[in-house]
Amino acid sequence: MRDSVLWRKKSHIIMMLVDRLEIDEERALNIFYSTKTYQLLSDPNSGIQLISDEYILENILNEIIDQ
Repeated sequence: MRDSVLWRKKSHIIMMLVDRLEIDEERALNIFYSTKTYQLLSDPNSGIQLISDEYILENILNEIIDQ
């Protein structure tokens, strides 16, 4: 996936976190970058980049609930 497309995807997911959790952008960034889902998004071999942003958001929310 092209870097610019992946960057926009990550940005969109972070802003979805802001809206869903009603938190500020800095807190959303901290949550996002601390997840296994972020690590998978950064790995071009994982294939998660092709999954919808909404599904990825749900993965992140499940991760933080399980912590």
